[in-house]
Amino acid sequence: MNDSLRSLRTDIDRREFISKVGKGIGLAALTSATVAGLYQDVQAAAGRVAHLSAADAATDEDFWFSIQQAFNCTRSIVNLNNGGVSPSPRIVTEAFVRYTWEQEDVPPYTMWQILEPQSETVRAGLAGLFGCDPEELAIVRNASEGLEACLFGLDLKPGDEILTTTQDYPRMLTTIRQRQMREGIVMKQVKYPTPPRTLQQITDAIEQGITPRTKVILISHVIFLTGQITPVRAICDLARSRNIECIVDGAHSFAHLDFALKDLQCDYFASSLHKWLYAPKGTGLLFVKREKIEKVWPLMAAEQKQRADIRKFEEIGTHSAAMRLAIGEAILFHQGVGSKRKEARLRYLRSYWADKLKNLPNVRFHTSFDADQSCGIGLVEIVGVDPAAITTYLMDAHKIFTVAINHDEFMGNRITPNIYTSLSELDRFCDVMETIARKGLPTS
Repeated sequence: MNDSLRSLRTDIDRREFISKVGKGIGLAALTSATVAGLYQDVQAAAGRVAHLSAADAATDEDFWFSIQQAFNCTRSIVNLNNGGVSPSPRIVTEAFVRYTWEQEDVPPYTMWQILEPQSETVRAGLAGLFGCDPEELAIVRNASEGLEACLFGLDLKPGDEILTTTQDYPRMLTTIRQRQMREGIVMKQVKYPTPPRTLQQITDAIEQGITPRTKVILISHVIFLTGQITPVRAICDLARSRNIECIVDGAHSFAHLDFALKDLQCDYFASSLHKWLYAPKGTGLLFVKREKIEKVWPLMAAEQKQRADIRKFEEIGTHSAAMRLAIGEAILFHQGVGSKRKEARLRYLRSYWADKLKNLPNVRFHTSFDADQSCGIGLVEIVGVDPAAITTYLMDAHKIFTVAINHDEFMGNRITPNIYTSLSELDRFCDVMETIARKGLPTS
């Protein structure tokens, strides 16, 4: 152990250190004194609201001001597109930079013999969050890579159907279409109301789409377009009763909603960690139920001896160890804030801006206000105004960054604040949107 790690270890409570190592995230937590200090700041802030319920803590602006300071992001632009990719808190960036410098020192030795083996602690930490065995979880680059491993890796015959919805992620639909073109696999898509009156409408649409040829169901846990939460458990139970595989796209649910594997009971699950966990960009996870690992082909060839090893999905050639290891600090930050508190705050922020706009003229929401159906993401339309034009105007005139959604079934502007977003920034956004709703976009 080098001198900096030895001295730092004496500064951290021994029992806490052992506890974190036991959870598989202790090594990643000890990258530097700076990282330890940042983590202690988060712990101290969380301690001040420990007596509050998650709902009450969600409105404690003093607590969230402390959390906002954990991010080193510009305030000259109001970023309301965190659903695409979120900034990382400083604790993650500091660790990532330190790991990067460390792996530059004799890379073939340091990266492969010292750093890369430590990713097993990250695997254990992620498995702890998701509630699965570490031997069921692969560290991948993003949700798309994990989902494609499943969609391409399952053995299917010409005529076999993959059932999904018209609102699932375009890259996944492209993946299925490629199998359709090359192998004769059939993609079947179902529609449901946006937003649905009840979650049962989504389950019913899936059930009505099942045929004797249905072999796989692909469902998003949170729809990227609208933030709609889907009834994954009910759909997984339905799939299991029909002997159908169920793949869950968790790109927007992991570390956004407070849940675990037991709440879903899915066969496969993949997520991007650079969204709601705030890990380094280009990190993700793939869960495959242990007894199913052997039958799924990896995207890149692995040795026969790895056939039943979850690590076969990580065979992508040379890659940075720094990105994978800094996931550990993202886990620490997430746990420091608190999963329930985080979900409650994200829902509060969505309600804060949506409640200000929902009764304005010409405003239509394509996201349910039901807490069981939505959390931090909302899609709002100003009827008669092009969403792309609104996005351009918000950014050019007010430095508010959003994303326009133009879908065959609806359109609007997707708004995704995050825990570093201040209420004053949302007030600015709402003021501009109210002007557009009442008067339209400026003509010059």
